[in-house]
Amino acid sequence: MEATVSKRWLLARLYDPEQAIVDCRFTLGKPQAGRESYEQEHIPGAVYLDLELDLSSPVTEHGGRHPLPDPQVLASRLSRLGISNDTRIVAYDDESGMNAARLWWLLRYLGHEQVFILEDSFSTWKEAKYPVTDHQPVRVPSTFTANVQQQMLAGVDAVREVSENTVAAKADTVNNGSSEPQPTLPILIDSRANDRYHGQNESLDKKAGHIPGALNYFWKNTQNADGSYKSAEELQDHFVGLDKDREIIVYCGSGVTACPNILALEKAGFKNVRLYAGSWSDWISYEENPVATGE
Repeated sequence: MEATVSKRWLLARLYDPEQAIVDCRFTLGKPQAGRESYEQEHIPGAVYLDLELDLSSPVTEHGGRHPLPDPQVLASRLSRLGISNDTRIVAYDDESGMNAARLWWLLRYLGHEQVFILEDSFSTWKEAKYPVTDHQPVRVPSTFTANVQQQMLAGVDAVREVSENTVAAKADTVNNGSSEPQPTLPILIDSRANDRYHGQNESLDKKAGHIPGALNYFWKNTQNADGSYKSAEELQDHFVGLDKDREIIVYCGSGVTACPNILALEKAGFKNVRLYAGSWSDWISYEENPVATGE
């Protein structure tokens, strides 16, 4: 099932009573900016969900900068917005889809499959002269029941084991002269920009570098210049060399930009993909966890 829809597709279904449109705009470092932008103008009928207040839980010692929200708390919030298990949901933002993808992943984590991301940003929607409004809709509360899909998650212990085994397998490859590491090992993918992966630049987290053994696939490289996702064939070329039969665990800085990478991997035909929700910011909260830099 295609996870993205075009602005023309949404325009044709703008007032569908079985649909909910969700504005996910959010700017890191400016926590009020997203809601303020929503209150000024948004796609007609859209409700607002905040990355930090609604799509994350409060920050603690571990769990990263954007810990996953409690499933029951999020389900209650969705219910108050008139979203049920039968509602089709279309999410959008103005940040290349990363916040919308967070909601897309969370809803699927709660067992809801009828969720889509608007390929075009809000700015693109507005530039096309499509309708916008400052009116905030009144939606009749409904009931959303969470059916948590725990298998979609990978915790820090699982990631630690994968990292250790991957590093050991690579060492064996070098020492024994074999051409291939163990093919059954899961693959760790770091979704951040190359300079952050290398440890050359880090402005958000306390330590720079990456989880040992992880490969770097920058999430924005899965998209075209206009913010739309590349085709399945282009994404297959992008992820060439990755074994579709192996489990893949994806992380980023805080579990947000890993989500569009997961969407892209699934679009390319990868079926066994999990999210390390705490991501790099959780990994470095454990002093004993090793840090790698460079390639």
